[in-house]
Amino acid sequence: MDIQLKRGLLDVCVLKAIKNEDSYGYKIIKDMKPYVEISESTLYPILRRLETSQMLSVYSVEHNGRLRKYYRITENGLKRIEDFKCEWKEIMSIYEYITKEDDNE
Repeated sequence: MDIQLKRGLLDVCVLKAIKNEDSYGYKIIKDMKPYVEISESTLYPILRRLETSQMLSVYSVEHNGRLRKYYRITENGLKRIEDFKCEWKEIMSIYEYITKEDDNE
């Protein structure tokens, strides 16, 4: 799969994983596991990129004597999910065109 396409898909998957509730790294990986395999070394750069682009905000909470970073989706993140849904309709239309059987064959 094209690396840029996969990167964009993973960004939206991470946003979706925290859409309904704030979450932290390990839980995000666990929640995504039934749909897509993602490692910590892949997840954390995505989280930083989404934070930099203001699609996520970050805060810390003490848990078992340590600080745990929690991620919260922002309005920009919610908008990115909605934009992705619209873009995906176009991608599916292109896919259907490419994979349809030729009438002349």
